[in-house]
Amino acid sequence: MIANKITAVTLKVASLLIACLISMASYAAIEVYDFDSVQQEAQYRGLIEELRCPKCQNQNLAGSDAPIAQDLKQKTYDLIKDGRSDGEIRAYMQERYGDFITYKPPVRPSTWILWFFPPLLLISLLIGWFWQSKRRQLVASGERG
Repeated sequence: MIANKITAVTLKVASLLIACLISMASYAAIEVYDFDSVQQEAQYRGLIEELRCPKCQNQNLAGSDAPIAQDLKQKTYDLIKDGRSDGEIRAYMQERYGDFITYKPPVRPSTWILWFFPPLLLISLLIGWFWQSKRRQLVASGERG
């Protein structure tokens, strides 16, 4: 008798856990957008691959499930349906979320360090390396002579 009650309670608890797990899986729904043309869909796919999620570090909108990414995907879809161009949509997103939203920030004074520091650092390191090796050669040839 007690064994039957324990089995019944265990079955109810297991059923509850399975129901919870199934309901959690429903949150990972697949997005379905209805486009007027294949070009609009290609435009959408290109933009969500190019635009960065503001919440996720170095993840694009296509790969992010964050709520802000879902909102931005919806906004991108809405702008495409309104007939906006890629440039207009990028400008809209940059105006609201800053240069971080794109993987290719524009060249302007606030982003010069991003564009010019890496090549300048590389050039200065190469010059320093050549200068140091020449100096060592001169010191070595001076000791021999």
